[in-house]
Amino acid sequence: MKIAVIPGDGTGPEVTNEALKVLKAVSEQDGFEYELTNYDFGGDRYLQTGELLPEGAVDELKEKDAIYLGAIGHPDVQPGILEKGLLLNLRFALDQYVNLRPVTLYPGVETPLAGKGPEDIDFVVIRENTEDMYCGIGGFLKKGTPDEVASQTAIYTRKGCERIIRYAFEYTRKRNNPQGKRLTLVGKTNVLTYGHDLLWRTYQDVAKDYPDVEADYNHIDAACMWFVKNPEYYDVVVTTNMFGDIITDLGAMIQGGMGVAAGGNINPDPGGTSMFECMGGSAPKYTGQNVINPIAAIAAMGMLLEQMGHSESADKVTTAIKVVTGTKMESMSAGRMGYSTTEVGDLVCENL
Repeated sequence: MKIAVIPGDGTGPEVTNEALKVLKAVSEQDGFEYELTNYDFGGDRYLQTGELLPEGAVDELKEKDAIYLGAIGHPDVQPGILEKGLLLNLRFALDQYVNLRPVTLYPGVETPLAGKGPEDIDFVVIRENTEDMYCGIGGFLKKGTPDEVASQTAIYTRKGCERIIRYAFEYTRKRNNPQGKRLTLVGKTNVLTYGHDLLWRTYQDVAKDYPDVEADYNHIDAACMWFVKNPEYYDVVVTTNMFGDIITDLGAMIQGGMGVAAGGNINPDPGGTSMFECMGGSAPKYTGQNVINPIAAIAAMGMLLEQMGHSESADKVTTAIKVVTGTKMESMSAGRMGYSTTEVGDLVCENL
């Protein structure tokens, strides 16, 4: 298993170290081998060289089985440059058309939803990752004048809709929720009557191949309400790029915050390279203090192991995380965990 490691900016290298520590421990237990290659992509490299992805980098990354990303975001780099030039470029270049975001409330983690516990908050959002408003199609007319016009075009293709929907049905079937297999499409078919009409028709067509999965639908505004009121209703959610960008952050909040949320940018096709990351950002104000929460980074490594076919190892990582959050850590907030960053990583390793 060949893994590219991009520690990134801020606290990214610190949480990456803990994820790699857990990878080493579980690999020794379960007897699998891996090979790491480090890359210095991120804010510091950009400030020194003006370069985001050097020539040949994408081709080199295509030869890896997976990419592990710490965090991207530098206080001295204008917002959007790293995110678009590095993260979005990699998603498109590697055709990582699935954004997989588990929404799981771990034991001991506080949720802002009154009366809800881990048994209520346990679902997955699958976001289409390469189309919609993120294709960069648009422009200006009379820019900078009182008559300025701006356009931004959302792109939906039959291929793009079908492959994300089919992946979502397959994932729902594999997840095999004992409460019932349900896939909920989230869109806005009553307003977005072209792009989401294609999305809806594709969903109906693909659903015929999965009679064992309940094919459900929510408008985006209704889904936002139900995420908060009745998160236990959901099993797997599939949605468009823009809506997914929004509701995955809502999901992160109800599972306890961005500090415990992990995600994968996945190309599930044969030979595809997928990228896994924690969602909390680079948190530069905590850099070098050994106080940042590494749980999301460790969970992202668990997702990587699952995608690479090491399901038992991934389950061990998830179980160890739940033990540590439920019985050890005092808080998920940086500096309030009751342990340092490295100590939390050690605790996860001890409970594998």
